[in-house]
Amino acid sequence: MSTRADVTIPSHGDRLAAWLVTPDGPPGADRRLPIVVMAHGLGAVKEMRLDAFAERFAAAGYACVVFDYRHFGGSTGEPRQLLSIRRQVADWHAVLAWVRRHPDLDAERIALWGTSFGGGHVIRVAAEDGHVAAAIAQCPFTDGVASARAKDVRSAVRATGRGLRDLVAAATRRTPVLIDSAGPPGSTALMTAEDSEAGYLALGLGAPTFRNQVAARFALATATYVPGRYARRVTCPLHVAVCDHDTVAPPGATLRHVRRAPRGEVVTHPCGHFDIYLGDDFDRACDDYVAFLDRHLGA
Repeated sequence: MSTRADVTIPSHGDRLAAWLVTPDGPPGADRRLPIVVMAHGLGAVKEMRLDAFAERFAAAGYACVVFDYRHFGGSTGEPRQLLSIRRQVADWHAVLAWVRRHPDLDAERIALWGTSFGGGHVIRVAAEDGHVAAAIAQCPFTDGVASARAKDVRSAVRATGRGLRDLVAAATRRTPVLIDSAGPPGSTALMTAEDSEAGYLALGLGAPTFRNQVAARFALATATYVPGRYARRVTCPLHVAVCDHDTVAPPGATLRHVRRAPRGEVVTHPCGHFDIYLGDDFDRACDDYVAFLDRHLGA
């Protein structure tokens, strides 16, 4: 059992909407709780199944802070649906600073957990911070070049055109030009593999603030983002869950990057990018994560 409280975390003039999920019962006067800091992927919000992961971690004795990035979900930030890599990475660091100040949380036992695009951020933030105890990256986006090569050419060309229009809108301070995060094959969307639209939208069914759109300028930024390059600088234990049939974050690129992590471990799952959030694939992944956290944080 766990208790979930809504909290607000400052980040560079904005406010991040977050949950603080704690195991039932007080930590005790002489014992602060180990903590897992969690965030989602491309355009996604915390209600898209992150509560299920947090409940599993809380049942094992870990507190969790689960947050929405600026411009998304319950967090502030204008314009809405703006996916800025720089700002999202800064949000991770802001949440880490907040956790380290919290009187009930153990600043020496912090783990990062991110999925998809957030999984790539986890690798980068773990390297930049240098003081977290452990990190978990689930089906992480690690290589923009590899992901771009895996995309349908028609969709890539259309997305680029939409992104250029959005850059013009930004330069002239007009309303952002939006693009669908997920769509059918051949459509003007960021994720257009056969399983993308159905898998992504299924995660959003219980998320009232979710919108299947982001500012289209992100289509121009994603190809040059290679967070997997930070893996060699991650000194803490790093667990990477790779989906064998991942159409969004190509597993081959992830494996090439992660094997350079000094204390990295890889577990492969015989499923697709969106399968690991549900059913048996979710259960197996959570069992792995809890075992990893027990080894390195010891709740």
